[in-house]
Amino acid sequence: MNNLYIYDSVKKEKVLFESIEEKKVKIYVCGPTVYDDSHLGHARSAIAFDLLHRVLNMNAYDVTMTKNFTDIDDKIIKKMYETSRTLEDITSEYINTYKVDMKSLNVLDNTIEPKATQNLEVMKEMINKLISKDVAYIISNGVYFDTSKDNIYGSISNRASDENSQARVETNKEKRNSADFVLWKFAKEEDVIFEANFGAGRPGWHIECSAMIEKHLAYKDSPYQIDIHGGGADLLFPHHENEASQTRCSSNQEIAKYWMHNGFVNIDGEKMSKSLGNSFFLKDVLKSYSGEVIRFYLLTTHYRTDFNFNEEDLLSSKKRLDKLYRIKKRVYGGTSSTVNKEFKERMMISLNDDINTSKALSAIDEMISNTNDKLDINPKDKVLKKELLANIEFISEILGIGSFDAYSYFQFGISNEEKTKIETLIEKRTKAKKAKDFEAADKVRDEITALGILLMDTPSGVVWEKV
Repeated sequence: MNNLYIYDSVKKEKVLFESIEEKKVKIYVCGPTVYDDSHLGHARSAIAFDLLHRVLNMNAYDVTMTKNFTDIDDKIIKKMYETSRTLEDITSEYINTYKVDMKSLNVLDNTIEPKATQNLEVMKEMINKLISKDVAYIISNGVYFDTSKDNIYGSISNRASDENSQARVETNKEKRNSADFVLWKFAKEEDVIFEANFGAGRPGWHIECSAMIEKHLAYKDSPYQIDIHGGGADLLFPHHENEASQTRCSSNQEIAKYWMHNGFVNIDGEKMSKSLGNSFFLKDVLKSYSGEVIRFYLLTTHYRTDFNFNEEDLLSSKKRLDKLYRIKKRVYGGTSSTVNKEFKERMMISLNDDINTSKALSAIDEMISNTNDKLDINPKDKVLKKELLANIEFISEILGIGSFDAYSYFQFGISNEEKTKIETLIEKRTKAKKAKDFEAADKVRDEITALGILLMDTPSGVVWEKV
């Protein structure tokens, strides 16, 4: 198997991936704050790290994939008082809807999914440890981290402070340094309150991830607690910088050996307005397109690059995915043999090069084209058909696409009532053709076409798809 290279966000270069423990990988990806429905940014990050998960699996690594849920936060508390609902009621709803959305995108299950509220004790322990070292200190509104006590603070993001991110937001004359950040917020009126020996209140955002990594994943006999820490590019500073500093000062370890970040999703409102209403919510896009179409579209841009999401490109991307399902229809009901060695090698070389999906998808395009040409010459080539099915199964395993039934894929968005109508019209056309009433058959076909349905006459009968 080829070596795996990943882009390290801290070193700002591609590096050879070498796990801390042989053939085992521990990954922690920052998950959503659960106060609302998941959006396209969540989908982008989930798919990026799902790809990493799949590629590591294909390279024979035992992967522990961890994604947390931030279930205590200002936005959640605001929603509690706006809706008169409990914290657990709100967060449970949005954790469940997030999981449903991720399933629709064919994202593999996580190994561990810790919640902030279930890990408060380890957060308190870490804060107490930092206080005892005088790295953390108490002022009137909470417990703060003294960034000056970490002589390499800023080494993760190459920024020691950022007025727009934390210094300006947390301006407080009691703070030792403007860049110092809160570990624990003391209770206010109408707040969610947890008891702690240093004062009742609730945790700051940054301490959550450090504590959960410490509890659920950390190697004790390594310079690094985990292999890979990931998340969106917006988390590099201050969130990941602060996480790394807390862990460094608490445990004398680096939190992660490698750092990986996915790019942003931008919405092209003008082009999104056709049917999606400029919505950023994933649930709204899923009303018009299947999760696999959205997944494939997001795969067409490298995970580190910012993604400009618009419906025009989404439709073009779907047509490209359609080709995979059309060739799958040519071998419908068959059995697979062994994936083509050269095709697999080309795919793995691409994906082991920092998850280069562009090259991998080009290899698929070429495989489809070449196989179609060969099947046009010899439609009964059983060896080729079995190999094609094996190739598609491999694509499904490594990229998470191509797993649908070949016919049902093309019928997405058609109601059962509409399907019945279409099948009735097809039967009517078939009877007209048998009676050699070709004029009537053509009229029925025109009626079906007007419904946005494309008919195909095959040796196995008439099949149809939504255009």
